[in-house]
Amino acid sequence: MGETKPAGKKKVPLFAIIQGATYKNLRHECAQRIVELDFPGYGIGGLMIGEPSLLTNEMVLTVNQVIPEKNLRYLMGCGYPEDILEAVALGVDLFDCVLPTRNGRTGMAFTSHGKIVIKASRYSTDIAPLDKKCNCYTCLNFSRAYLRHLFNTGEALAGRLVSYHNIYFYTKLMSEIRNHIKKGTFSGFSKRMLRKYDFRNS
Repeated sequence: MGETKPAGKKKVPLFAIIQGATYKNLRHECAQRIVELDFPGYGIGGLMIGEPSLLTNEMVLTVNQVIPEKNLRYLMGCGYPEDILEAVALGVDLFDCVLPTRNGRTGMAFTSHGKIVIKASRYSTDIAPLDKKCNCYTCLNFSRAYLRHLFNTGEALAGRLVSYHNIYFYTKLMSEIRNHIKKGTFSGFSKRMLRKYDFRNS
């Protein structure tokens, strides 16, 4: 059980989704019943929709204490970098979210020093890249001032360039997370990152 095989394609793991809102007892019961069905992985749904982060983490911890370590854990809708770091510390493996491109299309960039809303007037003459520590195509070729100009003139390229940068940022973040897990240094890395900035409020 737990796998589907479309015609002519490789087997695709089928995940079950654990629900229960923010009720610890319901989350625990749902996780127990679904784990009995033995799926390759389990999605944790119904969170990341505005509830306090501490409550989200409590629900994730409750569920991950039931899911066997051999199975993949997938926190649905988790997108802010600090939420990802906190979830990884609780045992989550996979994430998905529209933040990198949705926010990119509206001018919000995720950088190594927090969020930048590039449409702000403060960037009208700023010739620096979105992120001086980033080597993506956007940061190597376009200034903050030019990106702001593109947004303010309604150019579709603006959202594409910031979205490209955001995807690059997230790809690099996940690569760093994997490397630090392998080296056994994730805890220190996560603490440094979380002290450095809070994307939810910056």
